Amino acid sequence: MQIEWIPLDWARDHAPLADAWQTLEAAADGSIFQSWSWIGCRITDRFTDPWLLRASVDGRVVGLALFNQTGGRGLGLDRALRLHETGDAGEDSVFVEYSGPLLARGHAELLRPMLAVAVRQGRLVLSGVGGALRDEAMAVGACRVTRTRPAPFVALEGRSEADWLAALGSSTRYHLRRSWRAYEAGGGRIVARQAADVAEGWAFLDALAALHQASWTARGYPGAFAEPAFRVFHRALVERGLPRGEVELTLVSVDQGDRSRVIGYLYNLRWRDRVYSYQSGFDYAGAGPHQSPGLTCHHAAIGAAIASGARCYDFLAGEARYKTSLSTDAVELHWLELARPLTWHGVMYWLRGVR
Repeated sequence: MQIEWIPLDWARDHAPLADAWQTLEAAADGSIFQSWSWIGCRITDRFTDPWLLRASVDGRVVGLALFNQTGGRGLGLDRALRLHETGDAGEDSVFVEYSGPLLARGHAELLRPMLAVAVRQGRLVLSGVGGALRDEAMAVGACRVTRTRPAPFVALEGRSEADWLAALGSSTRYHLRRSWRAYEAGGGRIVARQAADVAEGWAFLDALAALHQASWTARGYPGAFAEPAFRVFHRALVERGLPRGEVELTLVSVDQGDRSRVIGYLYNLRWRDRVYSYQSGFDYAGAGPHQSPGLTCHHAAIGAAIASGARCYDFLAGEARYKTSLSTDAVELHWLELARPLTWHGVMYWLRGVR
């Protein structure tokens, strides 16, 4: 086994990294957030001081992780190595989840030695990682968990839409059915239609963003699309991922024959048989009595996911009520920092743990 810590020069290393990453992901289980579609999106603009952690066994690459180095001013106490993030608040507004080194199947034991090599280079910032990586980090050095959030999901494998509904609470089932009936009460039919090409995907994304921003700013929040880097990243991701079926932009509407009425838009990511509910925009202003556009859009999308053979509909991290109401299961994701025990940060993490 060989584990290397490699500085990257995009002019020289971008194409070889793209090839190596895509070769490994074909032999790996992982999330959309570990795929080259996500990692490679605007990579040369976003990662300004990139370092690669690479694990090989018998000359075959079986583990890859991309870090960006930030800080280092003055005494260097703010220096950090961020896994699959940049350290720039605008660029990181895209919010990575289900992160971690990309490992070939059957090589989970490499997590600990890879972390051990990386932490020798400096303090690590690891965002949106699972329990296995958290446990290995705690075994490697001084680990501070800054946040833990549930990630609710719907287990779909072997289930029909009726099975999913039956697994929900009676109140949730009531509100889902009432909203569906209210939207179709005028003789219309609820339809979920995915963008057919990149141009339509961009149009759906713009319409989603307008509804999203209207809803969030009305409540006194900036909204996800207020950050310019967020918009730039996702327009690029739509261009990369929609033709490959990794991005699904869906318009949910009421079809009334000669016209249709928008209920909302969903921006979902799809990696293999898992659908990630990433972002949304709903027409709350146009909703009538008993009409819940968010519930109805997700109802339609989960039905479509089941019909397409998806094994999971993942709401990603968050405590929003609709996520817990519509889900059947959940995991925990963790945001943490890792340092060597006898460094300044390591001592501070230890003291905070004692307290």
